Amino acid sequence: MLEGAASQAPFRGLTPHNRDVLYRDEAIVLRTHKLGEADRIITLLTRQHGRVRAVAKGVRRTTSRFGSRLEPFTHVDLQLAEGRSLDTITQAETLTPFSKGLGHDYDRYTAGTVMLETADRLVSEERQPSVQQFLLLVGGLRAMVAGEHGPGQVLDSYLLRSLAVAGWAPSFEHCARCGTLPTAGGRQRWFNPSMGGVVCATCRVPGSASPAPETLALLGALLAGDWEVVDAAPPRTLKEASGLVAAYLAWHLERGLKSLAYVER
Repeated sequence: MLEGAASQAPFRGLTPHNRDVLYRDEAIVLRTHKLGEADRIITLLTRQHGRVRAVAKGVRRTTSRFGSRLEPFTHVDLQLAEGRSLDTITQAETLTPFSKGLGHDYDRYTAGTVMLETADRLVSEERQPSVQQFLLLVGGLRAMVAGEHGPGQVLDSYLLRSLAVAGWAPSFEHCARCGTLPTAGGRQRWFNPSMGGVVCATCRVPGSASPAPETLALLGALLAGDWEVVDAAPPRTLKEASGLVAAYLAWHLERGLKSLAYVER
């Protein structure tokens, strides 16, 4: 699921201004902002250069063929020219137009939007290589478009994995504070996002949730990508797991995601 290779197709786009500072990379378009009368600032998660903000000149003109390749969700192969504050996109070629597979399904589109915002927030420092986050996002969007699993479950699996890659891997078996394992065949009873996952009765603090054992098993399956377990889970368990994932995400991002409000949880 985690894959993506740069296309060897010829570029079609703008002419580079300075050939001495050009570089090439593949990327997912995370978001765009208007700039002036005809330009846009494009926020990208690239494979080799991490999060990059770049100017795409003239893409808002009706005659531009360049702009359609720089919309959110698009997996693109780019050539960019380095700049003092913002780079400039000089060429672009579409690798995978994920938006076409998401645009006709509200649940998948909104879930995909959360994935883009999450990647934007987790890879906060510009130009810091984040290959694993890039591959997770490409793989997650590909799974969302494929439709083999529920959009909510693909989203929850992506959120848990991306948090783990960022250094906040949740614990769903041993106590996140003292490391105690539950008795044979059992599971910890309590869950607290601020403590890193499940906690034992001794370590729990007021406000800890007490999810069903089946929910904790589902959360572990979502993190591990065990889709046989995930697809067999009943709606009530899926709903409880999604609530815990959202709480865990909000705690570590310090504030909630705007796009998450539009997702049916």
